Amino acid sequence: MFELNPDKHYPKETESRVVVRFQDCDPLQHLNNAKYFDYFFNAREDQVPKLYGVEMIDFIQKYKAAWVVYNHNIAYVKPAKVGEWVRIKSRILWYNQNTVVVEYYMTDDNMKELKTLLWTTMRYVTIKDGISTNHSGGVEDFLKATSENIDISNMTIAERVKYLKNKLRED
Repeated sequence: MFELNPDKHYPKETESRVVVRFQDCDPLQHLNNAKYFDYFFNAREDQVPKLYGVEMIDFIQKYKAAWVVYNHNIAYVKPAKVGEWVRIKSRILWYNQNTVVVEYYMTDDNMKELKTLLWTTMRYVTIKDGISTNHSGGVEDFLKATSENIDISNMTIAERVKYLKNKLRED
């Protein structure tokens, strides 16, 4: 279970390096649009326990609540191709008392070219009846420690794509 250590630095971003599999591609040898979701979610599921020492199931069991997806916003910028190594990054971009927005993005292996950006918005709800509930305890500590908490209220995904493309070019 996540316990906030005030002396520890918690990275705000996770990163994985994966190869685009033949079985996940369309006839044009591009990663199938629906498969981006699998790559993003699997990468985050692999990295969160390594970086933060917590499994999401631990939060669910302890607080009897879970995040439920209610919106995806995705921008396909450049295709990921069969056999290509890519980097997948994710972060909690924003949160409030009962909602989180997780940002996922994929780049080429050299992290110079943005391929795809996904924002997933989730509401925190009780397991028993699916009613919205507030983040509390270790969940709230986890969000504070690991989130960018950027004000995205006036930001579009197109603006974020532009920002990330420029950032990748500069780095």
